Amino acid sequence: MNETDRKPPIVGIAGWKNSGKTGLTVRLVAELTARGHRVSTVKHAHHDFDIDKVGADSFRHREAGAHEVTIVSGTRFAIMHELRGAPEPGFEEILSRLAPCDIVIVEGYKREPIPKIEARRLEAANRTPLAPSDPHIVAIAADHEVTDTTLPVFDLDDTRALADFVQRIAGIGDDSRREQTGGRDSAG
Repeated sequence: MNETDRKPPIVGIAGWKNSGKTGLTVRLVAELTARGHRVSTVKHAHHDFDIDKVGADSFRHREAGAHEVTIVSGTRFAIMHELRGAPEPGFEEILSRLAPCDIVIVEGYKREPIPKIEARRLEAANRTPLAPSDPHIVAIAADHEVTDTTLPVFDLDDTRALADFVQRIAGIGDDSRREQTGGRDSAG
């Protein structure tokens, strides 16, 4: 199986509104990228959203009825796909559209059967724990003490420890260690 056929490991960040999901996702992406991994993300929004500005050419293309609008520059490209009344694509369909990478970090999609870290903050809109009813939650990252679980609990801001945990559960090594040891993972 070549690299493009291999499905990358997926780790989710789940939690209620204002639980710290986005901050944790951003910090994990930065840390894993700094460790030499190619990271892709998928974010689920529970509302309509826009990524281009009103009046921009791409916005005008979409407003005119384009099914997909691709914006390309020398630094990036983005494809916007208008559903135009069609159902929201399934999780697997979204994953199948991603370019090859080392790991996919998913923010949201709290009901998907993927390994997830539950983010908890005292300021969250809802503080009902997800872990007791979700067997796919593998750890909790919180800004407060959590004692009612047997799962690993991390400080929400301990990005290095959380990245170490993500690498371990995803089965991806630390590429910076591989570079230092001539291409072999120093763990073996």
